Amino acid sequence: MYQERVQEFLQELPALREDLPFSPTLFGKLFKQTGANSMSSLEDIAETISSDQGLTTRVLSLANSAYYGLQAEVSSVKRAAAVLGLAEIRNIVLSLGVKGLTEKYPLPGGFDYDEYWRHQFLVATLAEQICREVDEGVPSIMFTAGLLHDIGKLIVAMRRPEDWEAIQALREERECPESEAEDEYWGLDHAVVGALVLKYWDLPPELVEPVNWHHVPALAPEHQSAAAIICLANALVHCMDEGDECSDEVINACGEFRLDVDEIVELAQETMESDTVEHFLGMLSR
Repeated sequence: MYQERVQEFLQELPALREDLPFSPTLFGKLFKQTGANSMSSLEDIAETISSDQGLTTRVLSLANSAYYGLQAEVSSVKRAAAVLGLAEIRNIVLSLGVKGLTEKYPLPGGFDYDEYWRHQFLVATLAEQICREVDEGVPSIMFTAGLLHDIGKLIVAMRRPEDWEAIQALREERECPESEAEDEYWGLDHAVVGALVLKYWDLPPELVEPVNWHHVPALAPEHQSAAAIICLANALVHCMDEGDECSDEVINACGEFRLDVDEIVELAQETMESDTVEHFLGMLSR
């Protein structure tokens, strides 16, 4: 029975492209235009976003939120991209896309939407900082990957609320990580679901692969270092939330990257105590 359910669920994932609040081709086009080797101009990127008036309005609304703290209001996408940077514009569009899905599909009552985004933001911020510390990868890409690393959880909760609730019950019964409960319940975890969705959205491998392998980075066939950074950032946030500053997962990951455990834990504490996460949540509620 569960095998049939998971197959039906997986077959639904490609159609989520059509449920985005803007053209499903926009994600892929925007990422190509904002990539490291892109020759696209600010005008090109502004034109891509401005092709959807509703998206333009919401991008400008978020760009002018307290999270960014701009000295003067921006009134055009081109100006917003120039002031905030291409990576920030990209993250705004991604956040709006994900938020648009949740507006179409109600989440089960037990799903804490604010906590979901809080965790995503903290992992994204730490992943970007760790990326700079170890000097591997592109910090802005790591932030984006962190922002998306648990999107599979959201998709399961939206599209299969009864299965999501059953997985939560199993997690509590087994006292195990959610990914283990998912695997026991129907043979795949949220990381795989998230990676499939991002692939269907035409996002590049440097985002898809870290999301796919962030629980088992050693198995990643490519972008292994990026997956390991997301894994470490994710473990740090969970440890901080649970009051366990130095889990074996954190210690081992720090050893692989030759990072000082105490320094990384201190960095995580500072990040979690910062008020930027509240500004980020406030931005999303606009």
